[in-house]
Amino acid sequence: MCFIFPAVVITSVLAWLYQTYGQLPEVAPFIYGIKPAVISIIIIAAFRLGKKALKNTELAILGIVTLVASLLGVHEIIALFGCGFLGLGLYYFKQNTGALKSFIPLLLFQVTDPTKIGTFKIFLTFLKVGAILYGSGYVLFAFLDTELVANGWLTRQALIDAIAIGQLTPGPVLSTATFIGWQMNGIAGAIVATLGIFLPSFLFVLILHPLIPKMRRLKAIGAFLDAVNVAAVALIVAVCVEMARDTLTDWRTILIGAASLIIVFVFKKMNSAFIVLGGALVGFLLTLI
Repeated sequence: MCFIFPAVVITSVLAWLYQTYGQLPEVAPFIYGIKPAVISIIIIAAFRLGKKALKNTELAILGIVTLVASLLGVHEIIALFGCGFLGLGLYYFKQNTGALKSFIPLLLFQVTDPTKIGTFKIFLTFLKVGAILYGSGYVLFAFLDTELVANGWLTRQALIDAIAIGQLTPGPVLSTATFIGWQMNGIAGAIVATLGIFLPSFLFVLILHPLIPKMRRLKAIGAFLDAVNVAAVALIVAVCVEMARDTLTDWRTILIGAASLIIVFVFKKMNSAFIVLGGALVGFLLTLI
């Protein structure tokens, strides 16, 4: 509660301000500059995770395959677990054994109505995302792009702005769910989205904490997890590509995006909140030209 509550309260206030004033002309120039800056933050996160995840050539190839599949529209869940099973298959192939053991897939519930979403469906959607989210908080945006933007429940601009808010506020990046829930159904949506996104992680940690070290020592499971880690990085890159298509539409946004990318790679320890604020300021100044 102490870790999450401050971020949720701050994010809720910003969500209300965004919903009330975000579309006004006075605020639009600042939001205009935030969007390309956010992409650079996600790219540096993917780069850092990728350096740890890409342990060999086979994993790099699996990552590329997952990236292409995601860009072609393959669902993130299928991409994650498909890459994991490919990694497991490669492990057994290298071990020269033909006995591939089977895994029982997770049974995942789906939100079926593509045109309408209420408070309970918001909770179910974020509960599902929280239950299958893997690799990094930044993978969240790939899942939300599929679950919300593709179904018409949220615009991609609102998703990008939500990412910016998640970077500006303290605490976990998953507090972005609070902001998005508010945009979808006010304070009730914010509450259920927050509960839904965080609840599975607490349950999983409670159950799996004593088991994960033992599982990691099993080489087959380690190969599966290594491949899923690479897939998670690929999904982050894929969502960056999709966001760039919608965001980098003129020389101003391209300039802000390029400058932000250079800054995050040169000043690696800089707080991402300064990148977001800098993008907002530069966006405002460039719109005056």
